[in-house]
Amino acid sequence: MIGHLGFSYVGLVYLLMLWIPNAIWSKNKPIDYRPDRENRVLLIFERAGQVCCTCCVLIFNDLNMTPFSGRSLWLSASFFSMILYELNWIRYFLNEHTEENFYRNFCGIPVPAASLPVLAFLLLGIYGNVIWLILSSILLGIGHIGIHIQHLRAIKEVL
Repeated sequence: MIGHLGFSYVGLVYLLMLWIPNAIWSKNKPIDYRPDRENRVLLIFERAGQVCCTCCVLIFNDLNMTPFSGRSLWLSASFFSMILYELNWIRYFLNEHTEENFYRNFCGIPVPAASLPVLAFLLLGIYGNVIWLILSSILLGIGHIGIHIQHLRAIKEVL
């Protein structure tokens, strides 16, 4: 349940799926984006979760693919979450770059830009039996999803 040290190519693929759209987003932020509204405590949780998740997905080789078994369903669900995450980004980039568009539901999933990667990392941790990734995902979820929910509430107050 702790995990075996070694490089995870699956973790690297996940990080690339996460970082590439975020790098593009940094040049295409919502026109009404205001990061100054972010709760500092949630921001600390988010940053700590980001660092811990990044380290975990790279250093535990338990996350790499294994011969198909019942456990593989966790990996499939995790990867499906990442595919939905990518599709959500495509939707954002093809539409108006506003906070309302950025934070709106995708396939019935609330705050998808935050909840989908957190879910993907959590499921990946379950797949690999890596408690450190599971805990890191929870830490990330508290901060990242919490911040996105705050932004969404602020948008609804304006509307």
